[in-house]
Amino acid sequence: MPKAEFGTPKYLSNKMKSKGLQKLKFYCQACEKQCRDENGFKCHMMSESHQRQMLVVAQNPGKFISNYSEEFKQNFIRLLSRSHGTKRVLANRVYMDYIAQRDHIHMNATKWNTLTEFCKEMGRAGIFRVDETERGVHIAWVDNSPKTLAKQAAIQKMERAAKDDEEREKELLKEQVEKASKLAEEKGLDREPKPTELKREGEQPIKLNLFMKPAAPAASPL
Repeated sequence: MPKAEFGTPKYLSNKMKSKGLQKLKFYCQACEKQCRDENGFKCHMMSESHQRQMLVVAQNPGKFISNYSEEFKQNFIRLLSRSHGTKRVLANRVYMDYIAQRDHIHMNATKWNTLTEFCKEMGRAGIFRVDETERGVHIAWVDNSPKTLAKQAAIQKMERAAKDDEEREKELLKEQVEKASKLAEEKGLDREPKPTELKREGEQPIKLNLFMKPAAPAASPL
């Protein structure tokens, strides 16, 4: 079938389709080639280039699967850390963003059968914090970069120093109180005054003089 001429509607339509995300089942990971439909995929499978590549893969399939798995892991973690940081997010949401990239590694070429299996393994490795709810698997990236670890260590050091200063201040205040109490005890100042009963002599009523005495006249100069 002849190719569509440059600039024709058919040519533009083919270009638009080639830029879009195609079906996963028509993608050959070994050759990294995306086919547009089932017929194109069958033609690719029978091509000489595909047969040669499959012979190379067959010599050491474990190596290829390991490489694809590592590349998938690194790309997924990079996308998660850059897009969401350490925030908790649905794993499927991140995966949809990941597969929207045209040149991504397909999961069926890795050692993981499902996204949940991949996330749980990352959780056991301490790379993700993973929890599962009715909505699905949620993940959060654990930032273990040297810069972040150094920052956390500095914060912990400051907190310990502040706690030590507070403890020292408490000890110093306690010592000062003990010294003051001991000194007061030695001088007899620690005896609390006892209340005494008010007594008066005879039956005379108590009189209070509320008038102030006049001030004495100043002496006149000679």
